[in-house]
Amino acid sequence: MNAAPPAAGPPLRGSVRWSLMFGNFVIGCGVMAAAGTLADMARSLQVSVALAGQLIAVAAATMAFGAPLLAGWVAGFDRRRLLTLALLWYGAGHALSTLAPSYAVLWPMRAVTMLAAAVFTPQAAAAIGFMARPGERGRAITFVFLGWSVASVVGLPMSAWLGETYGWRVAFDTIAVLALIGAAWVHLVLPDGVRPAALSMRAWKGVLTNPVLMAMVVVTALSGAGQFTLFSYFTPYFKTTLGSGTGQITLLLIWFGAFGLIGNVALTRVVDRVGPAVAVAATLSLIACSLALWPLGTGPISMALVLTPWALGCFSSNSGQQARLGIAAPVLAPALMALNTSAIYLGQAAGASSGGWLIAAHGYAPLSWFALAWLLVAIALSVWASRRSVVLA
Repeated sequence: MNAAPPAAGPPLRGSVRWSLMFGNFVIGCGVMAAAGTLADMARSLQVSVALAGQLIAVAAATMAFGAPLLAGWVAGFDRRRLLTLALLWYGAGHALSTLAPSYAVLWPMRAVTMLAAAVFTPQAAAAIGFMARPGERGRAITFVFLGWSVASVVGLPMSAWLGETYGWRVAFDTIAVLALIGAAWVHLVLPDGVRPAALSMRAWKGVLTNPVLMAMVVVTALSGAGQFTLFSYFTPYFKTTLGSGTGQITLLLIWFGAFGLIGNVALTRVVDRVGPAVAVAATLSLIACSLALWPLGTGPISMALVLTPWALGCFSSNSGQQARLGIAAPVLAPALMALNTSAIYLGQAAGASSGGWLIAAHGYAPLSWFALAWLLVAIALSVWASRRSVVLA
């Protein structure tokens, strides 16, 4: 087994937690910007919505494979410099992307930009865990990941509104400015000398050879695939199928993000009582409920009601998975968290790709049913892992 987590590093100040949370907020905004501006991107670059959606897939794939591969390469880097440079890279990538004259140029540029996201989110979690006292690590890491939930409330609606009102390039420029602010903040408050221990090969082997742990990780990927089969195409779907205008689309996305934040906060209050396995099953079931009811969303109000269970389970399911993996094998937690991060993004890439193929071949109608199929498999695998997890004492 891998060694126990190291003792805390330099003292953890509240400003450090806020700066890293803001950094994750910026990363989340940038990841969601493509989904929020998808309709304008397709129109501006003169490609189909299905093809434009592959920008989401390539970004997710870059983060999925980049997170574990880059983790070893950057292990010895001082985290203050590493995280600052990651946000600067992210800002520069979004700014340069606005100059792309065509889809063929933007596609690889988007992939290169997302290398920064593959570094920042897992390394911010490692840094905050290294700096926090043992009894405060879970709360500190959860606080940093709250940036993604806030991005869903603010970032996605913001990018959708900017994209529909001023164009996707303005939305990307806004992300670039936010990234520069985040880089300056992190550089100002994060102390020097934060260098968490690298993951050992023994830890990786312990995870990869355990079928129950790997099943738990695969649940994350399947859930992400199901959600992003449809989530990637929210904006064009609402516009084309429901006939929603910019204001209605923005309100629907704000509604979704707000209930996503509510669900995440609620989970933190009950997860210790009910257990993470039960929490994951419940949140995945909420998402599946929305997907089953999706055809009933024929207007803005009915669609808001259909979206509510999904929103409550969306981000909370990932938080439940993190808690579940950490409790299942605490000694292997660093490797598990890295793999789970990759699973999130791999699922997003698979979902966005399959959704684009479905739209190109059959239109929007089958999206929810294929998404539901992904979720049902995820729930079944999650139940299986829960019944077998007793062997992991």
